Amino acid sequence: MFEKIERDGQLMAIIVYSQYSKEGIHFFTDKENPQQLGFMKHKKGKRIEAHYHNKVARRIDTTMEALFIRKGKMKVDFYIDTECFDNRILSCGDVILLYGYGHGIEMIEDTEFYEIKQGPYDQESDKTLLKLEYNKRQDSPS
Repeated sequence: MFEKIERDGQLMAIIVYSQYSKEGIHFFTDKENPQQLGFMKHKKGKRIEAHYHNKVARRIDTTMEALFIRKGKMKVDFYIDTECFDNRILSCGDVILLYGYGHGIEMIEDTEFYEIKQGPYDQESDKTLLKLEYNKRQDSPS
């Protein structure tokens, strides 16, 4: 079970829920995407041939990130400019690939997750906070 979150013909995110299971190799992203997300399921004894990945120059103009929820529950809001147009609840075992559009995350339970994105990454120059009342409350010193 997976879904694509779209708005005005733009792919915002791909979510692969923990129940997804399909034999073989399946990619949810197009081969042109700067971040690839796939699922693999193989029988015992299957071998993936030893290999390495060649150095290939790539041009990447946005930061995509993949979140793997290890424990807990979170709500992910999707934004165009400052308009939140949709959201999803993610739980343990779910994976989301965010396509560089606006998003916000709220932990519904104590949550642990992995984040994977392209690097090098500079917090100051690679991120713009949306001007939302929510962000002002989150960022204000206590």
